[in-house]
Amino acid sequence: MAANAGSNQRRFIAFILATGFVALALYVFYHWLEPSLRDYLSARMTGRPVTEDNLLKIPKLILWSLLAFLGVRALNTILFDFVFRIRRGFEAPTLVRNVFSLIAFTVLFVLIFNRIYTEINLGALFTTSAIFGVIIGLALQDTLGNFFAGISLHADRPFQVGDVIVVGQQKHTGVVESITWRAIKIRTFQNHIVLVSNSLAAREAIEVAPRDNLNARLVVFSTIYTDSPAKTIHVVREAVRDADNVSDKITPIVRVRGLGDSSIDWEIKYWLDDYAKYNDTDALVRQRVWYALRRNGLTFAFPTRTVHLERSVPLRPITAEDQIADRLSAVDIFSPLSTDELRQLAKATAGHVFAPGETLIRAGEEGSSMFVVHSGRVAVQVADRAGPRTVAVLTEGNFFGEMALFTGAPRTANVVAMEETEVLEIGHDAMKHIFDTNPSLAESISWTIAERQADLAKGSAESAQTSLHETAGLLASIKRFFGLH
Repeated sequence: MAANAGSNQRRFIAFILATGFVALALYVFYHWLEPSLRDYLSARMTGRPVTEDNLLKIPKLILWSLLAFLGVRALNTILFDFVFRIRRGFEAPTLVRNVFSLIAFTVLFVLIFNRIYTEINLGALFTTSAIFGVIIGLALQDTLGNFFAGISLHADRPFQVGDVIVVGQQKHTGVVESITWRAIKIRTFQNHIVLVSNSLAAREAIEVAPRDNLNARLVVFSTIYTDSPAKTIHVVREAVRDADNVSDKITPIVRVRGLGDSSIDWEIKYWLDDYAKYNDTDALVRQRVWYALRRNGLTFAFPTRTVHLERSVPLRPITAEDQIADRLSAVDIFSPLSTDELRQLAKATAGHVFAPGETLIRAGEEGSSMFVVHSGRVAVQVADRAGPRTVAVLTEGNFFGEMALFTGAPRTANVVAMEETEVLEIGHDAMKHIFDTNPSLAESISWTIAERQADLAKGSAESAQTSLHETAGLLASIKRFFGLH
């Protein structure tokens, strides 16, 4: 900033000195030199006044043209360095400034020329030189093409100095440094200078990342299939969002890009404050991802192949049997079961993992199993005029769907995972096997279920009497559903 201020100050001083010098030269010429030169030329060129006047007009034309040039420069600076920048908020394109200066100086030069050489008709001069203009135009066809293409680019203003652009099939990528009447000057990220002609740029597709815009980037990585997707999303998003040059205005997005042969493929979409630094930011994001995955026990994928052998026994549940047995023993419905019966039930219990927002069961569906929340949280929702309404939140150890397991009744509510949730599913076949070996359990379980429902419904003395009637009906339903006698 200080260097620019010093350079502007030096240019201003040079302009003032040049303008003062030309004005002084005009004053000296008109008041001192012209009379002396006229007397000198009159003595040397007797009888040739026309030649004498034309010789005196040459320095006048030069000095007035210099003064006009300096005036155009001053007007150019006032209009584009002050007025344009204040009103538009950015620097005026170089081509616009050059075209303005050329037109303004040409108009002033013609006026000065007509004022000094009143006897010369410029219109006739231009008419007689039309053939030369055609020849020059053909010779400068490419140059004129670049010039008019540059005017078109400036009229559309698809990009400006400081933007990152990608031009054409050659994929010239870099930061725009200047736009002249001939070419676009790009500084690549290898610090090379590439000049793309305006005519070529007008014909090619141009990808623009404006400097004052939040431009996005995509970075990809892969994890193994056994890693939790919900955990991966949370860990990576939090690691990336506070990285340098990552905008805090929009939260980064981490999403599954595809399911590969040996990996879950991910992409991170994030927005940059300064897109010109995207190479460094991409590298920093990849580094943050590596550390975040390592710190949280997540694993990058590598090419693998899994061979599955045919098995004659069902797959083991995802949770150890002793852990399942411990969890089931805390469920009051299964309190009448012995330790051996709990272990037997645990062997036949299946574990499932649900993503946040995923529906476990839906109201009205037929079912013959119940669920125990092993980890995470679920919301029990019922339909309402305003949409789904949450009536309960179940956490670790809570259960739902018991009426479908014991009586085959349809589901009465939607149950949706609020976060990554692991549930244990107890199916009809597992309970039937236990009832077949111990039919008396049906009465104990029916009493437990009826008592629980009565407590949830009211919790008063009235409910105790109601539960007696409900128990009898519930026991009959259980025996009928499991075929007990």
